[in-house]
Amino acid sequence: MSEKIRGADMVVRCLEAVDVQYVFGIPGEENLALVDALRGSSIQFVTTRHEQGAAFMADVYGRLTGKAGVCTATLGPGATNLITGIADAYLDRAPMLAIAGQGATHRLHKESHQIIDLAQLFAPITKYSARINEVEAIAEIIADSLVQASAHKPGPAFIEFPENIADAEIEAQEALDVPRSATPVAPQDSIAAARAAVQKARRPLILIGNGAVRAGAAGEVAAFIDALGAPFTTTFMAKGTVSDAHPLRLATTGLSENEHATCGFDQADLVIAIGYDLVEYDPGQWHRDAQQPILHIDVSPAEVDRHYSPDLSVVGDIAESLLRLTAALHSAGHQPVQDWAAALRDRIRQYEIDSATSDAFPIKPQRLLHDLRQIMGDDDILISDVGAHKVWIAHQWRSLSPNTCIISNGFAAMGIGLPGAIAAKLAYPERTVVAATGDAGFMMNAQELETALRLGLAIVVLIWNDGGYGLIEWHQERRFGYSNDVAFGNPDFVALAQSFGAKGFRVKSAGDFESTLRQAAECGTVAIVDCPVDYSENLRLTERLGRLTCTN
Repeated sequence: MSEKIRGADMVVRCLEAVDVQYVFGIPGEENLALVDALRGSSIQFVTTRHEQGAAFMADVYGRLTGKAGVCTATLGPGATNLITGIADAYLDRAPMLAIAGQGATHRLHKESHQIIDLAQLFAPITKYSARINEVEAIAEIIADSLVQASAHKPGPAFIEFPENIADAEIEAQEALDVPRSATPVAPQDSIAAARAAVQKARRPLILIGNGAVRAGAAGEVAAFIDALGAPFTTTFMAKGTVSDAHPLRLATTGLSENEHATCGFDQADLVIAIGYDLVEYDPGQWHRDAQQPILHIDVSPAEVDRHYSPDLSVVGDIAESLLRLTAALHSAGHQPVQDWAAALRDRIRQYEIDSATSDAFPIKPQRLLHDLRQIMGDDDILISDVGAHKVWIAHQWRSLSPNTCIISNGFAAMGIGLPGAIAAKLAYPERTVVAATGDAGFMMNAQELETALRLGLAIVVLIWNDGGYGLIEWHQERRFGYSNDVAFGNPDFVALAQSFGAKGFRVKSAGDFESTLRQAAECGTVAIVDCPVDYSENLRLTERLGRLTCTN
């Protein structure tokens, strides 16, 4: 007699077949069968305190590991609470699978309690969105969703799972294979044309985007930089692809219109964009006059944009393309170009060390990041929430390895810091993980402290406390010369940490900051560090970046 299993069990069997380790979510009436099926599986169900937290965890897990992070929720408000995290995965290019429960199919055609068309709702912010209408289609739909989530460029997939389909019986089936998308190989003539353009350039500039990280091409990017001898800049989301300690590194790109000068774009005679996603930083900011020719190196053709219309493209596997291009340069006897951006780099680095040892209190962002760097290893992971601190981290944090500084700068969703740190610690339990978050972003998902404690995770949550929406205040000051409606009150964060059962630390001077961080990192549990920060430095950063112009 053939084995009979529920539709929910078939979903779990499919997830096990691709080595899913965690499913993040909240049990609800319409996804109970799925949660029950997970109970006896090799997959750990991580109960979160809000569906947004679950989606952020799946999002960051996917971005860090390259394997689809999985989350689940019930129908209606449970599903809609996933939206922000799913949208973040969509624009940050993180592989992800979200499965939401739904009412039985016999009531989907009419007005009914908590029923909305979820597949249609999620279609604009996913790469794949489908409803399972027949239990026999489960294996195909799960496999197809995972293929789409991981295909170039990766992103989220969404499945609407009606409760009667989850409970329906089916003859046990094997999960279908989930083939990896074939990565194209760049034509040889495009490699030859790129080599000729690169050799002709006297002031080439390399722009590294998040696609280089996703491609696992860090070594090939570094070898190409060394062969060419060109300065490079990274987007926020590509920090660490090549170490920020590399002698040819310029500032990070992604803050403002000033960066066409601060990163040398205005002086370059060729911009080589490697794995650059337009969503990371509007090309109209750094290529406003569209004068410099662009060489586009990516796994897919460039999106059409008035300010980003490449003169040459190398479309194919990024790592393989760079290997061939570097080999072609060596074969042609190419010598590294003169370091034309040395003067600019010196000014940038001088600025980066300014105030790094300041004893002022509240602490200057430069000192905060300098001291944090001292207690973290090269491969430890910093998760940045979204706010004014994100800009400082992008510009001042020295990322020494790929995928060790996680910044959301596609969708740029506040509240990602703490859930992201939980996902990072689950993915890499041997590493120190720090969530850098503003007081506003922290309070958006502070409830996930309990999740981290229940899981027994040792993470540090570093709160940049300024009592307001610091990034918005920054923009207001720049645009209007004043700020309004951005201030708020905070709880006692140390007492809040202790009420959850976590450790709480309060920074009282710049001098004790580093030692406090060490205590937090070594305490063996969730640690909250309340650090007052001096954001009067924000406008100074804007002004100084504007003065950093390049000389020949």
